Amino acid sequence: MARARLDVQGATCVITGAASGMGAEVARSLARRGARLALLDRNGEGLAALVADLNGTGHTTHVIDLADDAAVRALAGEIEAQHPEVRSLITCAGSSMLGNIDQLTMDEMRWLMDVNLWGTVNITQALLPALRRAQQAHITHLVSLYGLGAPAGRIPYAMSKFAVRGFSEALRHELEGTSVTVGAVYPAGVRTGIILHGRYAAALDPAVAQRAADAQAAMYRTEPTDAAERIVEATVRRRQRTMVGREARLVDVLTRVTPTRYWAAMRKPLREAIDTTTPIG
Repeated sequence: MARARLDVQGATCVITGAASGMGAEVARSLARRGARLALLDRNGEGLAALVADLNGTGHTTHVIDLADDAAVRALAGEIEAQHPEVRSLITCAGSSMLGNIDQLTMDEMRWLMDVNLWGTVNITQALLPALRRAQQAHITHLVSLYGLGAPAGRIPYAMSKFAVRGFSEALRHELEGTSVTVGAVYPAGVRTGIILHGRYAAALDPAVAQRAADAQAAMYRTEPTDAAERIVEATVRRRQRTMVGREARLVDVLTRVTPTRYWAAMRKPLREAIDTTTPIG
């Protein structure tokens, strides 16, 4: 069934992880389309720099830890008070974690789940009442190529992204027939620097971690501006599922054709990016 396009002109779009990377590029794209933005991040300085550079007026910035339940609930009320009609939520906040199962601690894995999964769930649940009050609204969750296929050496990241995928799909089914639609975007490597600025297991040799991060970053081909346009277009068109980048489309097909053997095809191109054990020199 065809869905009416989401009119973002003059309406409010909430973006998490907006201070840098994909979140900042999505904000720029939406501002050019005339949207009013509520920009969320832990980095207040980054938010201030971004909002000073955006087209339009009426944008607001909100410094927030999305893992803080009480703060997120309070923030939802603040956004509703400042923005009379919230029509979209785009969750770009996230981080990465390098290390294999023998190198990672439970605390390190829980930290990434808090950032990538629970932060997404938290802000979505808090803003859902406001989104329901709009005549039409859309939620866009950024998942990942690694929410389609799970590589070795990225257990906490893959866990978190598969969980975001499951949350998005289940929420879409719960909201079926309402004015709120839900979509998931699966980017392949986007040149935002997330892997270079992410965390690695404390047990890792920093030089080894840097080598793996550099190898992963070298595989990224999609420019952030191009990915942002795809994300915004998916939001405006209220798409349920969007692949960004050739690799995402390939892995999507591969994991459906051979769900138990796809790693055989992924292993070789990722061998240097997942190597967190071979010593330097």
